[in-house]
Amino acid sequence: MITKVQNWGNSQGLRLNRRMLDEAHIAVGDEVDLSVREGVIVVAPARRVRGGHDLHRLVARIPKDYKPDPVEWGESVGREAW
Repeated sequence: MITKVQNWGNSQGLRLNRRMLDEAHIAVGDEVDLSVREGVIVVAPARRVRGGHDLHRLVARIPKDYKPDPVEWGESVGREAW
């Protein structure tokens, strides 16, 4: 697909057709990850956990005195060091 970079207000943008978005599994309103690789602009669906959880905020909620119970993982099957 050939398209033009166009001015939209104070920004620039590209118009993408629905078929291309469907093939990339991107819908209107989805967040995308933009990057440049060897001079090529790459647009990919943002890899996020549904609900937008932030690992740092979740870990910060763990009480400071929390001690997890040991977990029995079973017998070694290789050269694991327990």
